[in-house]
Amino acid sequence: MYRFYLAGQNNFGNRGCEALVRSTVSLLESCFDPLEVLTPTLDRHLDGRQWPQSSSHGVKFIPEEATSQLNWLFWWNRFATRVPWVKHNIKPPYQISQEVKSAIASCDAVIMTGGDIISLDYSLSSIFRYSLLIDQATEMQIPAILWAGSVGPFTKDPFVEKYMLGHLRRYSAITVRETETLAYLQGLGIENVTLVTDPAFVLTPEQFDISGILPTVQGSGILGLNVSPLIAKFRKSAEDAKQLEQEVVYFIQDVLTKTSLSVLLIPHVDPLDGSANNSDSAYMAKIFKQFGNHQEDRLKLAHPTLNATQIKYLLSQCRYFIGARTHATIGALSTGVPTISIAYSVKAKGINNDLFGHTRYVLETPSLSRKSLWESLETLQNEEADIKSLLAERIPLWRERAKGSVEVLQKMLKAKL
Repeated sequence: MYRFYLAGQNNFGNRGCEALVRSTVSLLESCFDPLEVLTPTLDRHLDGRQWPQSSSHGVKFIPEEATSQLNWLFWWNRFATRVPWVKHNIKPPYQISQEVKSAIASCDAVIMTGGDIISLDYSLSSIFRYSLLIDQATEMQIPAILWAGSVGPFTKDPFVEKYMLGHLRRYSAITVRETETLAYLQGLGIENVTLVTDPAFVLTPEQFDISGILPTVQGSGILGLNVSPLIAKFRKSAEDAKQLEQEVVYFIQDVLTKTSLSVLLIPHVDPLDGSANNSDSAYMAKIFKQFGNHQEDRLKLAHPTLNATQIKYLLSQCRYFIGARTHATIGALSTGVPTISIAYSVKAKGINNDLFGHTRYVLETPSLSRKSLWESLETLQNEEADIKSLLAERIPLWRERAKGSVEVLQKMLKAKL
């Protein structure tokens, strides 16, 4: 039996994480049989409910690292953020637990997924937690592969960049999902890097009854829209963040009054325990409520309980999509839907540039407004035929390129023998 430890994720509240796990397992199944994938989780019941068939695909949910093991890293991060001296002089205090060590020791390799967690987009504690886990795994002679990631850039923090350079050289293999990351790593002198595409491009949509989700009047089609609470962090004050929310409301009003399109608000990140923390549904519900019940024939908010494959099917029913969550845009693009990516990091720009050869279908998050959203929709409308034609040509190729990660893993394991 082949056994892999899937690092870099711990819950399916972010449907992008769910999509990565599902699609990664699908790729592994195509080459490794029998297969077991040890998948850390904060709550195996909640994650299992999202994917009831997971065990039949070789997935074994195991407990996430104990909170007590992470507390010191959390406090180190708080001090290092406020007192730079700490970062330069005190090593992050993280040692993986004996339970995690035993799980890793039983595996053929560690697969580091998570999309973009090896970057400055999140906290230092996140970077060091996962990098230290990989470092300790390789010290145990268990090889590791960085799986279809977007890495860095770390140029804003030379200390972190120097540290990560040493860490990245510990991987037996690295696959990346866009050329910007490839160029960045090669510029750092990292050589064992292969360009692939995001695994989620191979995720299979799950057809289900969506009659109660779609607007009852669809007119000339459905505009799918995903906005997340993350975009508020690009405003300097609570008042500015509220204005941003209002800009989205104005844009939806424009769509409903100036076009015959209907609008479907599609959440992609919602904590499985119903928490409003970082919840797309909670954020978009505030927007939805401003329209009252009289708009429900052309404006709907999708359920927060859908899994990643169901959301991908829902996205495929849209004529256009504008989305802030990266894997929501991947779900739309991979089903041939003309899409605008609301970008806050390198990943959306890199994916768009590789797919289209430009970033005209990327809307920078700081530039988000009623006007920019409307102009983005007009771009999709004016270039719809060309976009659909290009996606029909290239998406099958991108699905094939997604298989590159598992091919690299196979070669890596053969070299180990």
